[in-house]
Amino acid sequence: MSLATLLPLWRLCELAAVSRAGFYRWQHAPPTGDTDLDLRDEIQQIALEWPCYGWRRVQAELERRGWVVNHKRVRRIMREDNLLCLRRQKFVVQTTDSNHDCPVYPNLAGSMELTGINQLWVADITYIRLETEFVYLAVVLDAYSRRVIGWALDRTMEDDLCIAALHMALCPRSPGPGLVHHSDRGIQYASGEYTGLLKEHQIRISMSRKGNPYDNATCESFMKTLKYEEVYRQEYRDLSEARALIAQFLEKVYNQKRLHSALGYLPPVEFEEAQSAGASA
Repeated sequence: MSLATLLPLWRLCELAAVSRAGFYRWQHAPPTGDTDLDLRDEIQQIALEWPCYGWRRVQAELERRGWVVNHKRVRRIMREDNLLCLRRQKFVVQTTDSNHDCPVYPNLAGSMELTGINQLWVADITYIRLETEFVYLAVVLDAYSRRVIGWALDRTMEDDLCIAALHMALCPRSPGPGLVHHSDRGIQYASGEYTGLLKEHQIRISMSRKGNPYDNATCESFMKTLKYEEVYRQEYRDLSEARALIAQFLEKVYNQKRLHSALGYLPPVEFEEAQSAGASA
């Protein structure tokens, strides 16, 4: 832009009420723009795919995509764009019926130090609301990798539901003797048919202490993730739709894509593969 004029520069600055130093700074200022534009776009794409990710998981996902970025920068951008995850809905579990005459077993899981898969499995049940009814989901997780290895969804929460989930876990894993199976004291897990199946496969039985849900914290944490990242974001019309969408989340999203902080921000399947490769090496 040409500033040619009959008036000297000092007079122009005086008329505009600016200093000559300020004028020179403006004249030589670098072009303005959002230096975070590309990073902001990448963060927004991650937030769209994973609405429940906090800044720690977003930073881990950025690093997996080749970005080198400070966590403070990620947190600042997410705060500016209102992308920080805030969970407001209270998570409640109300599926345990421990008022029964079946034998209960001591808690073996609390003293275990896990070094690999198929050492400790954890199991639990939760309810899922459909448009006109409730259905129930039973899951079995490998506590070392947090991988969902068995699950079943149906209208009843009898022991047949938990047995179906356990069968799904047993078929591909084929665990050796010494595996510990941990659950709450619910009648489904204390029933003779369920404990008999565990004993048939030489699996040791462990149960939470009475009134202590923290004994099964790994499975409780998974249930909270399932509710916030899948169930509360859907409106299932019927059982078949719920089964299809939950299967997609468990097997394709949670096991294979979702980053887990306890696994060094790796998905469970990738974590197991890395552990297997390290053991082979």
